[in-house]
Amino acid sequence: SLLLHMTQAEACPPSCTCQSLGEMKGLHLDCSSRELREVPALPAHTKRLYLQNNSLSSLPPGALDSLRSLEELKLSDNPWHCDCHILYLKLWLEDISAPSLANIRCASPAPLRMKPLSQLTGNELGVCKRLFPIKCLQFFWRDLILIASAIITLLLVAWALKFSKKLVCQISLSQ
Repeated sequence: SLLLHMTQAEACPPSCTCQSLGEMKGLHLDCSSRELREVPALPAHTKRLYLQNNSLSSLPPGALDSLRSLEELKLSDNPWHCDCHILYLKLWLEDISAPSLANIRCASPAPLRMKPLSQLTGNELGVCKRLFPIKCLQFFWRDLILIASAIITLLLVAWALKFSKKLVCQISLSQ
């Protein structure tokens, strides 16, 4: 019990206060009202996480994936920037914490100001070209070369089979 408490305390991010929820129950992390611009590294055994009233505008994809035992999350009162980069947070909250999603409102861009994140559609979130770093043209040339190679190989195999049949016929005729 003491060892568990020590490892939990060591894992507490410096920008938060942590409280053990008893033996084998996990952690209560209060990171609210700390002017955080990004989410600190979070212990996997976090049960309650309070991040409200900070300066968070987005979350990097995967930032909350390790929190498998999370039961309560507060994210309201942050200046969320609702473009395609907020899609990870929206989808994660739809799966894990619908009540938290209901309390999140966009601060920017201007047309979406004060709109609940839960009500945003894919069209409103816009298109991020950075989500697709590899240009389609690169795929096109790679695929074209692969297809051409396959066709040449098949033609060579067909020619070799045809030639081998002629050879077999000539051998059998000569005998």
